[in-house]
Amino acid sequence: MDLKDVRQSDNVEDARGQRSAGGFGGGGGGLGLLMTIGRLFGIKGIVVALILGGVLWNMGLLNPGMLNGGGSPAGVVSKYDQERADFVSRVLTTTEDVWSEEFRKIGKTYREPKLDLYRGQISTGCGTGSASMGPFYCPEDEKVYIDLSFYDELAETFRSPGDFAQAYVIAHEVGHHVQKLLGTSDFVNSKRGQSDYNQYSVRLELQADYYAGVWANHTKQYLEKGDIEEAMRAANAIGDDAIQMRSQGKVVPHAFTHGTSEQRMRWFNKGLENGTIQGGDTFSMPYRDL
Repeated sequence: MDLKDVRQSDNVEDARGQRSAGGFGGGGGGLGLLMTIGRLFGIKGIVVALILGGVLWNMGLLNPGMLNGGGSPAGVVSKYDQERADFVSRVLTTTEDVWSEEFRKIGKTYREPKLDLYRGQISTGCGTGSASMGPFYCPEDEKVYIDLSFYDELAETFRSPGDFAQAYVIAHEVGHHVQKLLGTSDFVNSKRGQSDYNQYSVRLELQADYYAGVWANHTKQYLEKGDIEEAMRAANAIGDDAIQMRSQGKVVPHAFTHGTSEQRMRWFNKGLENGTIQGGDTFSMPYRDL
């Protein structure tokens, strides 16, 4: 997917490497760290730390934000990690453009979501999020959350490498934001506790796959050879049946929450072919027909 000419979104919040209150050695950002080094190793230790920091900075391996005392993101960010963050930001821009236009067509105004990049764990409006959850959308604060290490898992564990596979993941989560704005998420949430709640969850997830397909339909100008195959491969890899078989050696249909591999690929493809919000009704048909 070639997005080099697409601007980066203004709605990305970078929480990677944020310090907890106080920080290492009692606060003060880089100054506090240098004071700690000075106490332990003396002036020679400070000199060595400054030289090493300058080398890492020039190599692009040190985030300058770690040297201030404010609330800016801190920590080491590799060039590869930053390239992925920039790509995610550009993908988010394309979703903003697509859904603003699609909402205009149905007489509604699209409210753009925020996207938070983080590492390990993060506090959200839906509770504590963690990297083990994979990318997710929180309807309470209308944010998409992603730890970029998930893309390593997507490539290695799920055998779904490629930039468009990564973009599909973002488009799916933004699809949940579309559902929030249209009232679908609240409807499904009202079914919690019912015996058939998992079926409503599957309908919600397949519709988000459909909306990801709608997004793909309207971003064809950025596609490269093999991109659609990347998305289909990812959808196939993260179907409930595929995940259950890989993790427990058997398939348990009544425990599905996202849909089978075949269903996820098919609904993404429906959105790709249809290109409109209206074609993604996964709620009115019998469950067995999904």
